[in-house]
Amino acid sequence: MHSPHDPYVRVRGAREHNLKNVRVDIPRDTLTVFTGVSGSGKSSLAFGTIYAEAQRRYFESVAPYARRLIHQVGAPAVGEITGLPPAVSLEQRRSAPGARSSVGTVTTLSNSLRLLFSRAGDYPPGAERLDSDSFSPNTAVGACPECHGLGRIHRTDEALLVPDPSLSIREGAIAAWPGAWQGKNLRDVLDALGHDVDRPWRELDPKDREWILFTDEQPVVTVHPVRDAGRIQRPYQGTYMSARRYVLHTFADTRSRALRAKAERFLTSAPCPVCGGSRLRPEAMAVTFAGRTIAELAGLPLSALAEVLSGAGAGGEETARGVLTADLLARIGTVTELGLGYLSLDRTAPTLSSGELQRLRLATQLRSGLFGVVYVLDEPSAGLHPADTEALLGVLGRLKEAGNSVFVVEHKMDVVRRADWLVDVGPLAGEHGGRVLHSGPPEGLARVPESATRRFLFEEGPAPVREPRVPTGWIRLSGVERHNVRGVDAAFPLGVFTAVTGVSGSGKSTLVGQVLAGVLADRQAGEEATGAGERFCASVTGLEAVDRLVQVDQKPIGRTPRSNLATYTGLFDAVRKLFAGTDAARERGYTAGRFSFNVSGGRCETCQGEGFVSVELLFLPSTYAPCPDCHGARYNPRTLDVTLNGLTIAQVLELTVESAASFFAGTPAAERALTTLLDVGLGYLRLGQPATELSGGEAQRIKLAAELQRTRRGHTLYLLDEPTTGLHPADVEVLMRQLHSLVDGGGTVVVVEHDMAVVAGADHVIDLGPEGGDRGGRIVAAGTPAEVAREAGSRTAPYLAKALRH
Repeated sequence: MHSPHDPYVRVRGAREHNLKNVRVDIPRDTLTVFTGVSGSGKSSLAFGTIYAEAQRRYFESVAPYARRLIHQVGAPAVGEITGLPPAVSLEQRRSAPGARSSVGTVTTLSNSLRLLFSRAGDYPPGAERLDSDSFSPNTAVGACPECHGLGRIHRTDEALLVPDPSLSIREGAIAAWPGAWQGKNLRDVLDALGHDVDRPWRELDPKDREWILFTDEQPVVTVHPVRDAGRIQRPYQGTYMSARRYVLHTFADTRSRALRAKAERFLTSAPCPVCGGSRLRPEAMAVTFAGRTIAELAGLPLSALAEVLSGAGAGGEETARGVLTADLLARIGTVTELGLGYLSLDRTAPTLSSGELQRLRLATQLRSGLFGVVYVLDEPSAGLHPADTEALLGVLGRLKEAGNSVFVVEHKMDVVRRADWLVDVGPLAGEHGGRVLHSGPPEGLARVPESATRRFLFEEGPAPVREPRVPTGWIRLSGVERHNVRGVDAAFPLGVFTAVTGVSGSGKSTLVGQVLAGVLADRQAGEEATGAGERFCASVTGLEAVDRLVQVDQKPIGRTPRSNLATYTGLFDAVRKLFAGTDAARERGYTAGRFSFNVSGGRCETCQGEGFVSVELLFLPSTYAPCPDCHGARYNPRTLDVTLNGLTIAQVLELTVESAASFFAGTPAAERALTTLLDVGLGYLRLGQPATELSGGEAQRIKLAAELQRTRRGHTLYLLDEPTTGLHPADVEVLMRQLHSLVDGGGTVVVVEHDMAVVAGADHVIDLGPEGGDRGGRIVAAGTPAEVAREAGSRTAPYLAKALRH
């Protein structure tokens, strides 16, 4: 037994995911960094074991009724953990925040600003004091009644909803309506209501056209569907929804980006005529502080807001004005210290990167004043320019000095070198990892030859010299106007590897992900110059040289456990055909559809092919358990009777990519997909691993693998936004080989990147800055890596020069 004053967190018998009965001791009150290649088990140890056990212990002290309201991660597979304090997790959440969530709400700075206006604002003569909720666009008392606190009004008209009036409703005149069954249902409901759905739209009575498109009524009518041969379709009660109502409902409520983008095509957006875009009621907008309304202050970059507050907070610390101003300045200080001073309070959360969101939450934690806590952080340096990493290390140091332990999963060697303690997990990924290779001061890793991290931490030999490729052409954008990128002329070379760099908020993602991607997508879709991308710049040349655009981002490959690596890459189609071609399957008349867990027939109907069932518990949250009939196999016994080279379809889904490559050797359709997955370093993933278990970096590499196996036709331009996020330097080398092979194969690759090793290996660099926000948005330098490294005004130059030396 260890005494309660034992200064170590001692883990015994950790078996979560691929961990192999891990035993490790980690000192408290330190900055401890967990390293290892992607899939080695470092997150399973830090988050899946240490944090999960701390959370489980806390929940045991919470009343059962309250427990069911909180999402719990479940008990980790570990023998024993001693010396474990309470833990706070700061993960890079990949769920999309709502449109009403903003920088102000994430950091709670909005609450403080509203309180300042409520208690210390300058009110018009005779006006009543307002509650702080009256200054929030997210409350009924504060939101503008016209736009409901959104700041913009979305409208539509007949020309947008019916672009071709020569068509009948049955032929698809109402372009805004959904496709498939939902669209057919709306047509059938109109038919049942007595409207002629076969006459050309322009020949219908104007009153009928007005009602069909714009009514707020939702009549319910009995629909008698046209019977298809061999199908019995019973009458049903159908509800009508006008085209305008459908579009506005979809735009406001859908979680699908594709559906939202489609709905947006049928809407015009303008600032709300009542509130002018401020989102607030007139009585709240009549109150000022330092001569400005709350909407004006919320629209300022945080660094500028701090200057305004500093000049207006006079009146002594003991006054409400002085106390509230001082509190706000202190809170803003921690956010600007993390390099986020370019953000404004009204910047919506969906427009922030996952790295920015995590740093905002980190700033909030720094102000919380907790003591004796373990903070478990997931790559806090993700999305950070090397110039901003220093500030991050300062914040982590202050968390430690306040009496806390800071456990960080990290790939950036600059952060690893500053650690007090290093836990290196490996040596490789998946079943070839899961062991602790080193636990001790970082310098001790030099004596562990099997560590993949060791080479990058210590062996800094000169980088291999590579002659930059010569461009085959250029895409030139002139007069770019978007967000903080103002009046910029940008040139992207074709046939080479280009890295776009700059500090956080300098405009990289705007220039590449919105403007360049926008003009290419418009051209690919065959749209005129009214497309979204073309609106952001005055003129574009050189697009005719590009035949295809491929954007590879870190969004999940699916939202449910049904989506997995095998289904996304098309590998599962080949596997199901192989099973359907076996003698046993042919004898029973099984087709490839029999081996899908997404449709009835071959799947286990008890769990609907999920492999697990939800168990409802009285007074406790629902929990998931393996299906009692298929025990997690997903299929029914008759399907599992069919084997391929001794394995059932369920056992094939349990294979890792590496094992599957050997199993399917000699089968071209399966080999092609598996080879590309191995080429991007994903050999450790299981074929049936649910999409919900994959990191953003893994999702991005699966998308890249799916692209690599396609037959390349014409000149393709690949756009990637920080492809090295979540990758160990050893994995970055593997990924870069693939990206450079795309260029060697005749394509163009443009990456937004902070990893200086990647930038040093590029053919062309575009550096934006010099700072973030209003003080950024300019091209500071452009040229070969060596040329940009010599640019005096560039924040990137000194770090790039160092990378070129090493």
